[in-house]
Amino acid sequence: MYNLLIYLYLLGVAIYSRFNDKARKMWRGEREAFKILREKVDPNAKYVWFHAASLGEFEQGRPLMELLRRDYPEYKILLTFFSPSGYEVRKNYEGADIICYLPLDTITSARRFLRTIRPVMAFFIKYEFWYNYLHILKHRGVPVYSVSSIFRPEQIFFKWYGRQYGRVLNCFTQFFVQNEQSRGLLAKIGITNVTVTGDTRFDRVLQIKEQAKQLPIVEQFVGDAPKVFVAGSSWPPDEDIFIKYFSEHPEWKLIIAPHVIGEDHLQQIMSKLGDRKVVRYTEAKPASHEGDASVATSGAVAGASALIVDCFGLLSSIYRYATVCYVGGGFGVSIHNTVEAAVWGRPVVFGPENRKFQEAQELKQCGGGLEISGYDDFARIMDRFAADADYLLEAGRAAGDYVKGKAGATAKILAAAQL
Repeated sequence: MYNLLIYLYLLGVAIYSRFNDKARKMWRGEREAFKILREKVDPNAKYVWFHAASLGEFEQGRPLMELLRRDYPEYKILLTFFSPSGYEVRKNYEGADIICYLPLDTITSARRFLRTIRPVMAFFIKYEFWYNYLHILKHRGVPVYSVSSIFRPEQIFFKWYGRQYGRVLNCFTQFFVQNEQSRGLLAKIGITNVTVTGDTRFDRVLQIKEQAKQLPIVEQFVGDAPKVFVAGSSWPPDEDIFIKYFSEHPEWKLIIAPHVIGEDHLQQIMSKLGDRKVVRYTEAKPASHEGDASVATSGAVAGASALIVDCFGLLSSIYRYATVCYVGGGFGVSIHNTVEAAVWGRPVVFGPENRKFQEAQELKQCGGGLEISGYDDFARIMDRFAADADYLLEAGRAAGDYVKGKAGATAKILAAAQL
């Protein structure tokens, strides 16, 4: 049944690729993967294979890849992605020797892929359970690790109808899971090769903090403003809430880094901001460029009350300038990365769709994260932050301490791997 579904999925992607750019990139990328491997594989090298579905999983695997490269330079690293949102962003990542899409999990493709690479071990990040790849790796005696995985009762492995597919879990040498609940669930179905190490994402955000960029344009905008609100990965429902509040509180400076950077969305945000003085990041330049009439001068940047970040790659560094952080997505499918903001020791506000994220639940428990269900909640929290400096300071301290206390999973995993 699994293999039939894979072939049906493959047919669906082939058809959909004619009409959808993301599907087209995936279809083309999978076709090109074997070409990349033929050109780049060193037959005399020992490859460690890391597979990440998308960008978020890549960030979880990245600390492991970089520690492996530093401490075990005799190995080469192969990095594969399933989604274009990961591959297209990180295809030039310098921490891996070969980067490509993962060919779809048919028996033929899996055998061909593994025959070409001959990995000495494999790391699958979080939710990756490819049936054919994993069974062939087990048959060949290759150690396979599940990293930063998390399990919930509603997953197929724990349903009566998922028992056959659940056998794929027996292919792993070791599970490095995020919490005790995951270990308990796996134990109920006979999986005991499990270690609770936590989430490597905490190590990654601490790395990002240490390597954070200086952003002169943001610094000009912030100046000596006492109150700065940074909204990261926001969607229209998020923006409806916080923009309404700040239209009535001009004493706050507002930085918005939307999740979707498209001209229609950007114009929508600017329309909601009304008569506030707004600057777009890509249209601003540092003070040394003031003579260029085609860009916003440093004076215009400093005098603006809202800055729209209309480019990617800056958000993790921008959070440092916040008094309060907001992480979007909580009024849609789910929230985005809360620890990326919390690492800076700032309180983090987010919407109600956060139940699947352990870090959001724990941030709420320690007081560093605050959930809102709508405008009234948001206004109440922001009013208290504005009026109670001690409360603001304590919430920020709780968020930062929470992230520091969760560090260390990367070293534990690599120490336990069969290197």
